[in-house]
Amino acid sequence: MLKSLLVLGTVLWLGLVPVTAQSKYYTRTGFISFFSKAPLEDIEASTKQVVSFLEVKTGEMVFSVPMKSFQFKKSLMQEHFNENYVESDKYPKASFKGKVMNMQNVDLAQDNLYKVLIEGVLTIHGVDRPVRTDGTLEVKGRQLVGKSTFSVTPQEFNIEIPFLVKEHIAKRIDITVNVVYVPYVEKSL
Repeated sequence: MLKSLLVLGTVLWLGLVPVTAQSKYYTRTGFISFFSKAPLEDIEASTKQVVSFLEVKTGEMVFSVPMKSFQFKKSLMQEHFNENYVESDKYPKASFKGKVMNMQNVDLAQDNLYKVLIEGVLTIHGVDRPVRTDGTLEVKGRQLVGKSTFSVTPQEFNIEIPFLVKEHIAKRIDITVNVVYVPYVEKSL
């Protein structure tokens, strides 16, 4: 009987452990979109197949995005994006590996919106480029909501734009990231 009460007490106590005890967060349904304002036609696509992990003790974060998961309004744009520009069969994923530089300023025990600085390496089309951008990390109960926007150019990632359409595509592409992290629980065997 005493053993049962101790087990029950331990289970109840673990259920009440504040979010600060959690060190890893993840999402498998993050959202990333990109937008390019162009004279001929705006180019816009998004995906909800973003996988990301955040280690709050160190601020380290990683992202992985299947390139073919980006959805366009026009199927022809999607086809050109995958076949002619990012070559999704050859380079199936984009990734980011970096760090929230000021993670120590985020109080996980206090629901609030925190400004963060993110630095790392973005890999697209097999090319690694450093990225430094501002963002926000919002503590909402046991969830962390991360948001950021930044811009890239196709040239930075060796993405060739055909001469005939070069003037119809914006020089910079705006990328928006919106992820909702939940506590990561490792499965025990």
